[in-house]
Amino acid sequence: MPRALIVGAGPGFSASLARLLAAEGYAVALAARDTAKLTALADETGASLHRCDASDPAQVAALFDQPEAAEAEVVLYNASFRVRGPTVELAPEDVRRTLEVCAFGAFLVAQQAAAHMLPRGAGTILLTGASAGVKGYARSAPFAMGKFALRGLGQALARELHPQGIHVVHIVVDGGIRSERRPETGQDTLLDPDAIATAALAAIRQPRNAWSAEIELRPWVETF
Repeated sequence: MPRALIVGAGPGFSASLARLLAAEGYAVALAARDTAKLTALADETGASLHRCDASDPAQVAALFDQPEAAEAEVVLYNASFRVRGPTVELAPEDVRRTLEVCAFGAFLVAQQAAAHMLPRGAGTILLTGASAGVKGYARSAPFAMGKFALRGLGQALARELHPQGIHVVHIVVDGGIRSERRPETGQDTLLDPDAIATAALAAIRQPRNAWSAEIELRPWVETF
């Protein structure tokens, strides 16, 4: 049974991917700082739960000491944190935390995933990006910094690891995602998390002679 690990699991895209991969026969592992919120999803998918702060090197290393992570053929980094406000009013520690979660944590997880995938010569690392990784918005400098760094990490990893058999894909989620707090109006103006998961699965299945290093997903009405 193939294994998949989702770090920064929660509702939305990561939950949809967990369900889809479980349906495809994967043994799914879900990692997050708060695993209590994942109990229902774990029950639904048969996933194992792992408590981990992705910005802590020791906790990430401990996560990959477990076979559920070490043997994963697919690893998704989905953790994110953001703080908004005028630049002159932002608390430096909040900015640091944004960078730690959005970018440094992604490096830690990708580093561990690559270390375990390289001896096998195969594997897929997915990084969940955002509009902020393509264009910076006013009053959102920290998130832009973190997501731009994540995109740069994805590009560097793809160039380094693709020739060694490890597929790295940065997924730009450009637009609002449908949720209970943000319901669809019936005009397909929001990204469907199940549709994002389907696109991710298609990337996972790509043959190595036609790999994507980045895919952009947006609803038809989204400007770019």
